[in-house]
Amino acid sequence: MGLSEDPELQHLLFGLFLSMYMITVTGNLLIILAVSSDPHLHTPMYFFLSNLSLADLGFISTTVPKMLVNLQTQNKSITYVGCLTQVASFYLFGCLDSLLLTAMAYDRFVAICRPLQYPGIMTSHLCGLLVLLCFFFSLLDSQLHMVMVARLSFCADVEIPHFFCDPPQLFNLACSDISISTTLMYCATAVFGGVPVSGILLSYTRIVSSILRVSSSEGKYKAFSSCGSHLSVVCLFYGTGLGVYLSSAILSSARKGAVVSVMYTMVTPMLNPFIYSLRNRDIKRAFTRLLSRTA
Repeated sequence: MGLSEDPELQHLLFGLFLSMYMITVTGNLLIILAVSSDPHLHTPMYFFLSNLSLADLGFISTTVPKMLVNLQTQNKSITYVGCLTQVASFYLFGCLDSLLLTAMAYDRFVAICRPLQYPGIMTSHLCGLLVLLCFFFSLLDSQLHMVMVARLSFCADVEIPHFFCDPPQLFNLACSDISISTTLMYCATAVFGGVPVSGILLSYTRIVSSILRVSSSEGKYKAFSSCGSHLSVVCLFYGTGLGVYLSSAILSSARKGAVVSVMYTMVTPMLNPFIYSLRNRDIKRAFTRLLSRTA
């Protein structure tokens, strides 16, 4: 299991991926600390953002630490239990990311299309309930994928041409019948992937329709800027996910597909804090107050 057999390239990859991992952890932790410590950010949008940062930390920590150990020790093995744990955690945090982005799209829809009713609709009770539902359905998705992998039988020790236990790769290596597991995987993808995408598209269709009815250009710009960061993260998350799916269908080499997967598993969680902090004055001010208190 790994990306390269070249020792020199492995040392280079170790330094690169370790740097990316530390930047991701630091950026997302700063987002969580800024939101939790600043009363001005105790709003639904930033509540969802802090939970998204927490999900990103879990998402990248599922695969990268094990990959760094493999690169450093030259030992690319993983136990059966470790593989099942990695599958469950990967889909738990990946699905949680997707569902939280959907909840954030709904928050932006209410803020722009129902501004007068926003405080009454997006209460702390509803926000907490939405996060709990996101976690519940993500847990359901992760357990479903783990059961699908646990049903597989392997003839001997197998080599996974990837840097983590990816169920589609495991299906290709299985000796047992995979028809049921493949059908379940496609159904789970359609439900847990299709429903969030549909919700986001519906929310932004209503948002764009509402913004176009605003007469002043200043009002339109203000409305668009309030959801620009979220829209950028949505495009990055689903764009890289779609790229991984297309690469697995087009590229003949599984290792090339694994390289493309790095964009999805590492680059997206790393860039999310930058997208929200660089485009958001409230976050910048919160960072400034946080650093001034610790200095």
